[in-house]
Amino acid sequence: MKLLIVESPTKEKTISKYLDGAYTVRASVGHVRDLPKSNKKAIDIPGGFIPHYEIAKGKEKVLAEIKKLTKKADEIYLATDPDREGEAIAWHIKEACGLENPKRIVFYEITKEAIVEALKHPREIDENLRRAQEARRVLDRIVGYDLSGLIWKKVRYGLSAGRVQSPALRIIMEKEREIRAFVPEKFWAISGEFKTKKGNVLTLTCEKEPRDENEMVRITEVAKKHPWHIKGVKQTEVKRSPKPPFITSTLQQTANSRLGFSPSHTMAIAQKLYEQGLITYMRTDSTTVSTVALKEIYKEIEDVYGKEYLEPRTYVTKSKNAQEAHEAVRPTHVSVRRAGITEEQNRLYSLIWERTMSSQMTDAKILRTKISATVDAEKIPDFSINGNNIIFPGWLVADPSGKGEEVELPNVKENEPIALLSLNHEEKFTEPPGRYTEAGLVRELEKRDIGRPSTYASIIKTIVERGYVEKMNRTLLPTDTGEVVSDFLEKNFPTYISDSFTAEMEDDLDKIAEGKKEYEKILKNFYKPFAKEIKEKEKLEKATNLGDAGDEFKCPLCEGPMIIKLGRTGKFLSCKKFPDCMGARKLDGSIMEGPKETGEMCPQCEKGKLMEREGRFGKFIACSNYPKCKYVKQSEEEEAKKKTGVKCPECGDLSAGKQGEIIERRGRFGAFFSCSNYPKCKFIMKSKPTGDKCPECGALMMQGTKTIPDRCSNKNCLNHNPHKIKK
Repeated sequence: MKLLIVESPTKEKTISKYLDGAYTVRASVGHVRDLPKSNKKAIDIPGGFIPHYEIAKGKEKVLAEIKKLTKKADEIYLATDPDREGEAIAWHIKEACGLENPKRIVFYEITKEAIVEALKHPREIDENLRRAQEARRVLDRIVGYDLSGLIWKKVRYGLSAGRVQSPALRIIMEKEREIRAFVPEKFWAISGEFKTKKGNVLTLTCEKEPRDENEMVRITEVAKKHPWHIKGVKQTEVKRSPKPPFITSTLQQTANSRLGFSPSHTMAIAQKLYEQGLITYMRTDSTTVSTVALKEIYKEIEDVYGKEYLEPRTYVTKSKNAQEAHEAVRPTHVSVRRAGITEEQNRLYSLIWERTMSSQMTDAKILRTKISATVDAEKIPDFSINGNNIIFPGWLVADPSGKGEEVELPNVKENEPIALLSLNHEEKFTEPPGRYTEAGLVRELEKRDIGRPSTYASIIKTIVERGYVEKMNRTLLPTDTGEVVSDFLEKNFPTYISDSFTAEMEDDLDKIAEGKKEYEKILKNFYKPFAKEIKEKEKLEKATNLGDAGDEFKCPLCEGPMIIKLGRTGKFLSCKKFPDCMGARKLDGSIMEGPKETGEMCPQCEKGKLMEREGRFGKFIACSNYPKCKYVKQSEEEEAKKKTGVKCPECGDLSAGKQGEIIERRGRFGAFFSCSNYPKCKFIMKSKPTGDKCPECGALMMQGTKTIPDRCSNKNCLNHNPHKIKK
């Protein structure tokens, strides 16, 4: 028997179909081992930064099945993804299953031809790639735990910092400070409607917007008083060249601006398309397209659009660390115009298809026209309008979304008189620079060499989930918490969140992958000064005190001075004598009611008192011992709504009647379902239980949606994937 191991159940299904039963294909369902949650047990720093891995929770059954199959196999192939992460997963499978000489194969598209070709050229696991991934994992753990631990003490419990997430947050805060420092300037926009000799109406705008009101008045008076004529008609033929095929970053940017997908959502959809064998591997920084694929693209262009639209092109990869063996993100077969199971998959596939086809097509030819007009008498700025017409569409026929708006202008001649119909002026103010969108931040991270293509999506997702940034009208706005955390890190750890340090560290990790630098030496050079700096900063005062409030704000209880502080729900004003005085105000000066005792003891910890507090969702009653005790009292009506009637499968003694019930709870990342005996029992699931048990593994089933059927709560079970559920 020949055994081929992949990560994904979808990949397993697709590859099995191509190999016609010649190989047994099994999925590891992602990583099988990971670092333990406890940092003390995770990494032996004195011993040379040796990580101590343990079997990932829930992977025991998966590994047991793979081990059983490996004993029967004559040949074992590890076919995980063709990047550092995939190399690491292959190595972990080898170590966890005790495999001696497994064969490693890689392919960049899941097609029969690619897999058969890969099986002809097996190799050993690339230790350099694997060590580079391990170095990144260990480095991120060290930075994350040490910096996060300090922030817990100096800002607030439960917050975090990271090697790449913190520089990303700093970039957003830099833009926010630029916006706050911006001083708007007043100007006037002047426009007029004019009628040509042939009766066409033109809207022309003043080219030089006056900053002075007197100048605005002068221009409008002259414009109304004197006759107008066409000063000039300038026509220029320009060419627009197509863009290169997608790499990871440009795919994320374009999907965000055109389809409204977040980078993490784009990558999740692209992963599904890849696993179905529809596109090439989506984590790449190379614009290369294989010779075989190019021939197919050329033929498709000629067949669909005609020879006059074909122009073979070669693109230079801009990333200095790009792996040219990789390909750009493209369809595996360009003859397939639309593909994917869901509408979102269809839309992303179409975007990739359009970019791939257009990248090998002729330039679009566009005629740009500028019509300018002026008065016959006094000197005032010209009034003008710009238009453009597509003469030859070229690559735009394959990628119509790249057209932009066409503006067709009437035919007029130089010195032709025109009649002013109406004149308007509007007072305006210059705008501050715009905040980053997700696409804009990806572009900025790439420009500054922070992170790598595979990490952009997770960086943005992390800072949003941590509550440091919130999305508002597709832009990224830093929260009060994000601002305080970024200020603390910028002030106390400027080196470690700087562009240069982060980019240099990425280069060092790349050099480990190339075998040019040593794992232990890189980590040792970083850790010694970093640990020393962390220790020194332990003496700092808490960073939640943000300075004195204005003299106009007095404590509502003692009339003493107040300071600005950061709380769980944002900034507020607190009495300087806190905790001796509990007076507080909101930032606008209105009085904020402090916690009030209810006279009840906490039923969970039996030590704290129940207090009425005010949070971002309104008033609630909770234990005074928070965060040690997280009990929150619910009304009888609310309690009834949260109950599911499903008993917890993991806790209690049934005969003693101690078994908990699954209830709905709300956390930082939204609703979830867990045992009522928490924290004694920590059973948790993402969706509401149906009460039924999975026929495959016996775990609880979760309620589905209109598009996703009920599924198993055990993520390692095949029934966890809705497309695997047996009808």
